[in-house]
Amino acid sequence: MNKNIKIGEINTLKINRASEPGLYLIAQDETEVLLPNVYIKQTMSLGQEIEVFIYTDSEDRLVATTITPKAMINEIQYLEVVDTTKFGAFVDIGLPKDILVPINKQKSTFKIGEKRLVKIIEDEKSHRLIGTEKFIKSFNRNTKKFKKNDEVNIIIYQKTPLGFKVIINEEYEGMIFHSEIFTKVEIGDKRKAYIKTVREDGKLDLSLQKIGEEKRLDDVSIVVSILKNNNNVLNITSKSDAKEIMDLFEMSKKRFKAALNTLVTTNQVHIENDSIRLHH
Repeated sequence: MNKNIKIGEINTLKINRASEPGLYLIAQDETEVLLPNVYIKQTMSLGQEIEVFIYTDSEDRLVATTITPKAMINEIQYLEVVDTTKFGAFVDIGLPKDILVPINKQKSTFKIGEKRLVKIIEDEKSHRLIGTEKFIKSFNRNTKKFKKNDEVNIIIYQKTPLGFKVIINEEYEGMIFHSEIFTKVEIGDKRKAYIKTVREDGKLDLSLQKIGEEKRLDDVSIVVSILKNNNNVLNITSKSDAKEIMDLFEMSKKRFKAALNTLVTTNQVHIENDSIRLHH
């Protein structure tokens, strides 16, 4: 149970009392927040602890919901623009109330229907949840804790001539070079990636696949998995077209060939004229 009510987060609160507009939930410090009738379930009862998301309603009062939003406070998400005004634009966060991205928090003019990469923050003056595009300057440059092949969560946010810029674990900046990409990627994609190089400027180079021996073993498991999903046989070999291999396995022809050699050496697959078959 939460010590106090925290906006923009999932809170664990106790059902304290019932009222006409809904149930009032309470934190350990005895502050209350309303859970409107629309979110009340028959299984809820007085004294029960439930998980709710806290935000503000149209009159800036704290309100609880059982809906999990598309992004919580300090999270970065690709969100659709649903309305524009003179003072900002509204993005859909999956709640009844859309989130405002004020003009001074935008990098360029928002247009209805497009998606923008936005970080959810608490406005210091109004204490409402708002969105901002201007979060790049706050990247953490202390990346010494990372080492090669560490698995991280990324959001792809910008395409450049060299590759794609990414946000790592919500607080670091990195790059995936085009030479490391063997599958379709788009702005806003969320993926797992692996540290390739920790640079002196505090930025990180990444790969979508593990590096070296670990990567090879990972490739082997990918090939086996796809074979199993295709009745243990595929009309493809190491002599097949590189694009066909990349489309099916999301890896280069060189990596596929190395994985296939491992599988043949360990007697897990048999290569026929134009196909590979997994041994039972």
